[in-house]
Amino acid sequence: MKQILNYIDGCFAPGIRQFADVNPADGTVIAHVAEADARQVDEAVQAARRALAAEWGHLSVRERAQRLYKVADAIERRFDCLVQAEVADTGKPISLASKLDVPRAAANFRVFADLIKVSGLEAFQTQTPDGVNALNYAIRKPLGVVGVITPWNLPLLLLTWKVASALACGNTAVVKPSEETPATATLLAEVMQEAEIPKGVYNVVHGFGPDSAGEFLTRHPDVNAITFTGESKTGAAIMKAAASNVKPVSFELGGKNAAIVFADCDFEQTANGLSEAVFLNTGQVCLCAERVYVERKIFDRFLEALKKKAESLNLGWPTDATTDFGPLISAQHREKVLSYFQLAKEEGATLVAGGEIPEFGDARDNGFYVQPTIYTGLLESARCVKEEIFGPVCHVAPFDWEEEAVAMANETKYGLAASVWTNDLKRGHRVAQQMSAGITWVNCWFLRDLRTPFGGVGLSGIGREGGVHSLNFYSELNNICIRL
Repeated sequence: MKQILNYIDGCFAPGIRQFADVNPADGTVIAHVAEADARQVDEAVQAARRALAAEWGHLSVRERAQRLYKVADAIERRFDCLVQAEVADTGKPISLASKLDVPRAAANFRVFADLIKVSGLEAFQTQTPDGVNALNYAIRKPLGVVGVITPWNLPLLLLTWKVASALACGNTAVVKPSEETPATATLLAEVMQEAEIPKGVYNVVHGFGPDSAGEFLTRHPDVNAITFTGESKTGAAIMKAAASNVKPVSFELGGKNAAIVFADCDFEQTANGLSEAVFLNTGQVCLCAERVYVERKIFDRFLEALKKKAESLNLGWPTDATTDFGPLISAQHREKVLSYFQLAKEEGATLVAGGEIPEFGDARDNGFYVQPTIYTGLLESARCVKEEIFGPVCHVAPFDWEEEAVAMANETKYGLAASVWTNDLKRGHRVAQQMSAGITWVNCWFLRDLRTPFGGVGLSGIGREGGVHSLNFYSELNNICIRL
């Protein structure tokens, strides 16, 4: 049986015990994972501190950038291996992993390598009270050791998004990947070795949250910052753990994202776009749309079109190139999603599509599949409209006027993403600027420029990453004032 090990100070290490890594497509155990204890987490943190002091934190910008380019090149050389590991861990279709997850992993390192070479800071010359001049300028310094806690839905993509920017700024990292998807974090350690990244710069500790590697890392006094992507409740717990040491945190948390569809939209483009926005990665993307508001003039027609899109998805084996819809991540998560399917019925929803566990007649029946699901007819106060489900499901509701749609879309404690679909450019700008969300797309979804700010408001997170916004989080700005 395959072993997935911790990676500490340049060496692969077993843990205090092992836990199972399960393939969501058929429920089989595909590897045993080494769980790190508090001592090993401390060893990883201390290794990261030594690497920071010895070399990494003192490299020139050009030298760091060159190392990150080498990591990107090594990711591409290991492309097939990384794709296979990501598919086996997550159950996502191979077409998605090979077109999105692994290419973005390499791109993340190249983008931040490019960025640190051109990012500059302003200098100011000011007059002192006695009439001479003083020069003020700022420099960036590494924060130190960054604790990186990543989710299971986009394991490699989000891991490299955080690690690349942290390392670009001269920090070192201790990573705790999700216990559901541990493989690519350890494979990235092999990539780091191949790219000759110094030992201790990148470390991996496997385990769980409370009383395990996650808690040990967030509470560690020698960790200088925490970056986390995951559900809002976990983010709140991490914030409490980090508070005693007053360390900075960057959180990208949950969402209950809204889409607003106006009658003047490009109908086919919108139906295709929202089918992707609801069902991509089996709805297990924090940016997915779970609430769809459609202008009443086209409501019935659009609902039927979205239903046809849902029913046309191919629920195949993840390794099949024609598959475009995989399983949920685990049996536990499927139970959560199914509980909301039952709740929707109890709350009076009308089922439009799906709502059941599919039957295959093969080993996929041991996996964690659910059907793509659409509901309508719920009140805006219903729990299924208010609470994040994080599965392949949406509720579709009609609206009559623009202000009504905006009010319903913003009636949420979350605020990660939104989308607006209209051919009226003025309306697109006007409505997008009213959305209480970190990012709003107009006539598209999931289109990202890695230089732009990304993050949420409310229960969807704290802070922004992307481009210079990542540099601002992962570095300390020190002002220097010189009397001339």
